[in-house]
Amino acid sequence: MDEQELGRKIDVLEKKIDAVYVSAEKTRKYFLTVVVISVVAFALPLIGLFFAIPSFLSSYGDVSGLIQ
Repeated sequence: MDEQELGRKIDVLEKKIDAVYVSAEKTRKYFLTVVVISVVAFALPLIGLFFAIPSFLSSYGDVSGLIQ
């Protein structure tokens, strides 16, 4: 192998490494987005239930008082 061919192969490898890096960054951003959306989708209803359950218990207590 001469130096020119070696230089071309190194250039090709550098381009491939750059493409892999770009792909890995896109995958990382996608994964981070999915994790954030999953946490929000789980946490918001949980916080809502934190406020809704006492309201439901209060109205249930009012209804049970009417029945007796």
